[in-house]
Amino acid sequence: MTGLFPLGDATCHHLAEAHGTPCFAYSGAAAAAQFTSLRQVLPPRVRVAYAVKANPHPDLLGCFASLGASFDCASIGELERVEALRLPPGRTFFAGPGKREAELRKALAQGVRVQAEGFEDLARLDALVDRETAVNLRVHPAFAIDEGNRIIGGSGPSAFGVDEEDVPALLQKAANLRHVRIRGLHVFAASNQRDAAKLLAIHGAVLTLAQRLSETHSLAFEQIDLGGGIGIPYAPDQTPLDLAALGRGHAELLARHPWFTGELILEPGRFLAGPCGTYLARVVRIKESRGTRFAILEGGINHLLRPLLTGEPFPVKAVGKGEGTLPYTLAGPLCTSLDRLGDVRLPELAAGDLLVFGSTGAYGRNEGMTHFLSHPVPPEVWVN
Repeated sequence: MTGLFPLGDATCHHLAEAHGTPCFAYSGAAAAAQFTSLRQVLPPRVRVAYAVKANPHPDLLGCFASLGASFDCASIGELERVEALRLPPGRTFFAGPGKREAELRKALAQGVRVQAEGFEDLARLDALVDRETAVNLRVHPAFAIDEGNRIIGGSGPSAFGVDEEDVPALLQKAANLRHVRIRGLHVFAASNQRDAAKLLAIHGAVLTLAQRLSETHSLAFEQIDLGGGIGIPYAPDQTPLDLAALGRGHAELLARHPWFTGELILEPGRFLAGPCGTYLARVVRIKESRGTRFAILEGGINHLLRPLLTGEPFPVKAVGKGEGTLPYTLAGPLCTSLDRLGDVRLPELAAGDLLVFGSTGAYGRNEGMTHFLSHPVPPEVWVN
């Protein structure tokens, strides 16, 4: 299981002693390696835009910015964090289904490319600008969306984007706008997918949709944003994504669509940030209840909400204890039976033992119910 944990036991023990527990630690080397591994296999016309929602830690953003990343933001807070990087215009995108006027003003002031979710975004932007302004239109496709859990929302009714069948009517209205011009397409159609063939099939369907819209409505697309969904393993038996196959597939897709001369955009968040993160928490007590062995920890869903949302625990090990086969239900300190971090197998545990959760660099602390019950907010440590 060592590949799921970016920091060794000795480092984890040192961090726990130096910073206390619970805490999060992020490996700069692991983050840089993830970005580089993806960037190296992709064609030059494929841009990597880190999805800030995965983890907005400033050192992590700085690491990716130094390697040439663009950024996908979804709130004014994320725009402000990326603004602090002092990037040139054109390296940031702004998405989200409920953009307010203040957020749109901030995006325009930063030279950010807006991903319009509907006609309201287009109309508000048109009222705020006095020159031709290019935007990307997010479309909710009619084809199947690939996700193991309902994080995106499936291919049924959605709060995101414009339903594919409603695009013609929207374009007819948009033709009357003074300054805003649709110059890109945005489709988010996968979540944590580790099969390169499935990802490429989705991306191929997006390009086909773009070609149909371009030809039918005379749209000149400069960008086609393929969204996120590039997955990582959370367990030893899960196969990592074949990056080389993904890179070859994108080159082939571009070759099969000579009509499109612009750039493709990928929005990885989990893939880039997930493997760099570690969460450290100690066992408070062990309890047996009607045949179930509980390990009650210092932190729970207030710090790691993903296991509750997806039913899949983060990889976990006990520092200094090796592999184990005893079944434990990991429970947190919150006064709710929802506070569970998964059913796992570990060595025999006792109060004070240090547990290490791997792959917590994405959708960890920033997704947790941090303020519930007013427990202290865990520190975040950047490890070079």
